[in-house]
Amino acid sequence: MFDKFRLSGAWAAISIAAAAAGICQPALAQQSVADFYKGKSIDLIIGYSPGGGYDLYARTVAQVMSKHIPGNPNIVPRNMPGAGSLVAAKWVYSVAPKDGTVLATADQALPTAQAMGDKTVSIDTSKLIYIGNPNADNNTTVTWYTSGVKTVEDAKQKEIVIGATGDKSTSAQYPWTMNAVLGTKFKVIVGYPGGNDVNLAMERGEVAGRGSNAWASWKATRPDWLKDHKINILVQIGLRKASDLPDVPLLFDLAKNDQDKALLKLISASTTIGRPLFTTPGVPKDRVDALRKAFDETMKDPEFIAAAKKQKMDLDPVSGEDLQKIVEEIVATPKPVGERLLGIINNKGK
Repeated sequence: MFDKFRLSGAWAAISIAAAAAGICQPALAQQSVADFYKGKSIDLIIGYSPGGGYDLYARTVAQVMSKHIPGNPNIVPRNMPGAGSLVAAKWVYSVAPKDGTVLATADQALPTAQAMGDKTVSIDTSKLIYIGNPNADNNTTVTWYTSGVKTVEDAKQKEIVIGATGDKSTSAQYPWTMNAVLGTKFKVIVGYPGGNDVNLAMERGEVAGRGSNAWASWKATRPDWLKDHKINILVQIGLRKASDLPDVPLLFDLAKNDQDKALLKLISASTTIGRPLFTTPGVPKDRVDALRKAFDETMKDPEFIAAAKKQKMDLDPVSGEDLQKIVEEIVATPKPVGERLLGIINNKGK
């Protein structure tokens, strides 16, 4: 009787200890993440030069996100422009520490380039770990007010020079695709370090338009241009129209047949990726979970919302988990559609 009681008491003690351990596990895991990040800095690699939309969104998120990460590491933005942000993406994928001390943002079109079979990408964008996107927003192709081209139809009649960052970026891919599928006559000049450099080139008269910029970015970085009608918005690229651009056509709505529509939808799908924030492959799950949670909390933080409002930045966040799925779906695009788009890009829209 005594032995039985003592045995059952022992099992009770074990059960209580196990239950207590179970209760403590999340706290211990959280403490482990906090211990890791305490006193550290996170490098935020921005694949473009300062002053553009990617740079603005990344820096604004960085201002607030630190306080939501256990251990409160400093987040230090560092610009790494080159090849339409591909230099930064490759560095993060292959060279950066795989421990959660590096975050990055790069062009939303890189998964599309991978889906096309573009060998120069040479990384699997679906293996990057996505933390979130502050704004799913349509892109736009625009011309300067003195260009003489105000619509896509005008662009079919007159050749104008369009500025772009790199041939892997949407700033080159959109106008080249429109040339091949719709018959426009854009002459694309690549090599600008960032979108702000293209804007300055438009002002100086070096180029007559910009191949791609998010609608929200125009409102945030150049509200005076919109007010003064300095740019003509020819087309918006996305899967549904922006509510405040009701009269600007969607790119895939201009398709003449089902094959063209499938291709134009592929190149439009990446807009949901927006201004993605991601980290390296191989980061431990508890740190990924903490970073994703911190991002989600940042999106609701009154301080961040106020900063975004002050910068005139639109917000329509996408969680890291959802962003991961979107990238995986784009990468899994049927091969013939991707190959056709790659042929257009490789031939520079000819």
